[in-house]
Amino acid sequence: MNNWPEGWSDDNRGSGYGHGSASAQPESARVMRQVRRGPAAPPGAGQAAPPYGVPSQPSYDGAGRDGHGGYDSGYNTGQVYGSPPGGGGSGGTGMREPRPAPDWRRRIKWTAITVVTVLVVTTVGTYFWADSKLNRDVDLSKVIDRPEAGKGTNYLIVGSDSREGMTDEEKKNLHTGSAEGKRTDSMMILHTGDNGSTLISLPRDSNVTIPNFQGSESGKDRAALGANKLNAAYSIDGPTLLVRTVEYNTGLHIDHYVEIGFAGFANIVDAVGGVEMEIPKGGIKDSKSGADLKEGKQTLNGEEALAFVRTRYALAGSDLDRTKNQQKFLSALANQVATPGTVLNPFKLYPTMGAGLDSLVVDKDMSLFDLADMFWAMKGVSGGDGKSMNIPLAGSTANGNLQWDMTKVKTLVGQLKNDEKVTVSGN
Repeated sequence: MNNWPEGWSDDNRGSGYGHGSASAQPESARVMRQVRRGPAAPPGAGQAAPPYGVPSQPSYDGAGRDGHGGYDSGYNTGQVYGSPPGGGGSGGTGMREPRPAPDWRRRIKWTAITVVTVLVVTTVGTYFWADSKLNRDVDLSKVIDRPEAGKGTNYLIVGSDSREGMTDEEKKNLHTGSAEGKRTDSMMILHTGDNGSTLISLPRDSNVTIPNFQGSESGKDRAALGANKLNAAYSIDGPTLLVRTVEYNTGLHIDHYVEIGFAGFANIVDAVGGVEMEIPKGGIKDSKSGADLKEGKQTLNGEEALAFVRTRYALAGSDLDRTKNQQKFLSALANQVATPGTVLNPFKLYPTMGAGLDSLVVDKDMSLFDLADMFWAMKGVSGGDGKSMNIPLAGSTANGNLQWDMTKVKTLVGQLKNDEKVTVSGN
């Protein structure tokens, strides 16, 4: 009697215990019936009996299928029976589902938001940092009897010979001497408006009237001092009396005051990497200022630049030629500061701003926007969008001071007040 399941035969018993023998033999471990998948057998065809014992396992090729192209049970790979490769569900195709395409629009959006946020935070931080460094020490509210303000904005820019904070070595290298106190080496009025900018130098030896004023420290009224040199006003009572004297003698309202000393000037030039200047034929050599410059185009460092703007004894026109050199240099410096190489380079921008803001003394109402307007206006002068000149002169007085041509000065001031194009020429 055949005890094998239906469809199995003795031929499938493999080595088969008990084959041809009636004696009992130990049975091998029974195995799960193997389910065959494939085309159905033709009607009437008999099915071969499975072998007795462990059925032989199909061989698998590298693709994970048996040699006959049958179903891969997954036993050799440790795969859970019936689950497709990749751990997919029962209805999977056996392939890993493709990753979704990146959402580039979303990525670009968040990148833009991040960049804008960083720029805003950096800009705001830089503004407050720079604003905190301004020395707002001049109170123009103490200036009395002021003329009415006109159109546009007028800055009084002063270069002082202050040696405050300088070491003995710095004084020696910069040829500043060791005089106590401070005086004005240069004074300029910069007018900005809709018809371009005008930069006007006021010679330090100008013969002017020092009017009555209110003491900047005492607050007491002081009597007029009469005719004197313009730079004497600064020596007597500092910035407020200088502003009072300029306004009294010109009739022009001064909106803002800006002052820089020797050391600060040199530091700004060095921080910006030097300023290119064209030295006139024959060069400049002056033992008093320390200038020793060859003719031709060259880049001046801080020490050389300070010597250049202070030189007057080696110039044919003395103080008048010096004021012209000062105008040229300040315009070139403003142009250099405003270049993309400085503005877009944080390693140059921040040292330049730090050196400049630490060195400047301004009025209490001066903002960073006002300061930026001043620099852009000076840049425009050097670029041909404005005009630079000395105040019109009529000659010298008996004591050697320079006398202003008051007729031309009156016309010049009228044009500035009305923010008209300046047609008056200076010396």
